Amino acid sequence: MKIALNIVGAVLVFVGSVWVLQGLNVLPGSFMSGQTQWAVRGGIAVIAGIALLLWANLKRQRAA
Repeated sequence: MKIALNIVGAVLVFVGSVWVLQGLNVLPGSFMSGQTQWAVRGGIAVIAGIALLLWANLKRQRAA
């Protein structure tokens, strides 16, 4: 289960980062380019992914 949480967290961080870059028009060529709402949604996804990674790994250390 912890491996799955780490994978989901890492995917959230990666996808959220892409969304932020597209929303800020750093990665052009998409319908999301230059749209602030995608930068905000991506930031939320990155924060959620980091929180999930921290939670999964701190939980692992306490259980061991």
